[in-house]
Amino acid sequence: MTGSETSGGPVGDEDRLVEGWRRDTPLVATGRVHLNNAGASPMPRPVVDRVVEHLRLEAEMGGYEAAAACAEEIASVRGEVARLVGVRERNVALVESTTAGYAQALSAFDFGPGDVIVTTRNDYVSNQLMFLSLVRRRGVEVQRADDLPGGGVDPESVRSLLRRRRPALVALTLVPTGSGLVQPGAAVGELCATHGVPYLVDACQAVGQLVVDAGELRCDFLCASARKFLRGPRGVGFMTVSDSALGSGLVPLFPDLHGATWTTPESFEPVPDARRFENWEFPYALVLGLGAAIRYALAAGIGCTTARAARLAALARLRLGELDGVRVLDRGDRLGAIVAVELLGADARSGLLALRERGIQTSALERSGALLELDDRGARSALRISPHYFNTEGEIDRLVRELAKWLATQGRV
Repeated sequence: MTGSETSGGPVGDEDRLVEGWRRDTPLVATGRVHLNNAGASPMPRPVVDRVVEHLRLEAEMGGYEAAAACAEEIASVRGEVARLVGVRERNVALVESTTAGYAQALSAFDFGPGDVIVTTRNDYVSNQLMFLSLVRRRGVEVQRADDLPGGGVDPESVRSLLRRRRPALVALTLVPTGSGLVQPGAAVGELCATHGVPYLVDACQAVGQLVVDAGELRCDFLCASARKFLRGPRGVGFMTVSDSALGSGLVPLFPDLHGATWTTPESFEPVPDARRFENWEFPYALVLGLGAAIRYALAAGIGCTTARAARLAALARLRLGELDGVRVLDRGDRLGAIVAVELLGADARSGLLALRERGIQTSALERSGALLELDDRGARSALRISPHYFNTEGEIDRLVRELAKWLATQGRV
């Protein structure tokens, strides 16, 4: 436990930081334990305040007028994103969600029959569905690289697929939704750069949980949302587009008047930067909340918060693995702040509801949400526990204790 949770022990520097983060998190005062940060992490107070402030301004002034009054700050949010993920402002587009940005990126490619998309066995379900839709409608072929025996994509398998037949795209989810795995995104990016293949990264669960550098990943597209480990509002996200992708003329299939200029009755010209992937309509209160969330995350120190969240997840993994009736599903050389466990003989959603009644918030993953991952592990569903830096060891203890009590009532321990 941290010093502030022990009986009269000294309070250290980290304890003071944690106490401040918890004071900034209104949910903490309710007594609930929030371990669903991979779903939607509670916004800290400065983020909530910025969103509400702008909504009030819209109510008082009108939507267009409020946006005009805050135009400079709104424009600065792209710069905040750029600072967060190591790109230039011209490489940033604001989008509604990771999935929306991902779809925009895929739409920029003129896929045809026989084109190959190389991906992994751990890519997010919505991405897998988009790939399958391209198979059905455009005759695209999807090739999934093999995993390493210990979990996570095997870069040598990716290399083999690249050599066998040059794909139109390589796509990877940096941190899958259904386990603690952190994929070797930079190693895959190096292979893509060597072979001159476009590279699309889903960083939805990574941004805010890990230090993410799009340059280090060497990706052409990177997509993320505000609502997860970044602790921003729901309904807004961002994508980055490399200079190479912009220079090659990649444009979304359905550009918006914000991202292109209608130059003649039969032609248009895309804007020169990543804004070509944006739409004109924005939820500006959420955009400003995204900026506030990034500032909060950077002030907290993502290197520090990453380490703390990973420690809490490792503790949860260890303690849960000691319970009869629980099987830890996480595999991989590097594990992050998501813990996936199978409740033997019980559906994960039953465990989720039981914990929620006890004031502990987690999430449940059904087979259709991570079909390949769960099938590979022989599991039908998974309870997902995702602590963050404002959580405490005492909250992990409470989770384990309450889950053990519920399992006992089910006759499983």
